[in-house]
Amino acid sequence: MRSRLMLLVAIVLLVLTACGQDKAEDPITLKDQNSNEVTFPQDKPALFFFITTYT
Repeated sequence: MRSRLMLLVAIVLLVLTACGQDKAEDPITLKDQNSNEVTFPQDKPALFFFITTYT
């Protein structure tokens, strides 16, 4: 049963990625912890990650 579920999830992910765009049209803009806007360029690959805390 678990292998069928994993196969179904893999097929759904494959279909969703096939329907997506190759490249984002607009630059990605996020806000940092000080509410400054940070823009990621689209002309070269960029790696970013989030560290979240719950208080």
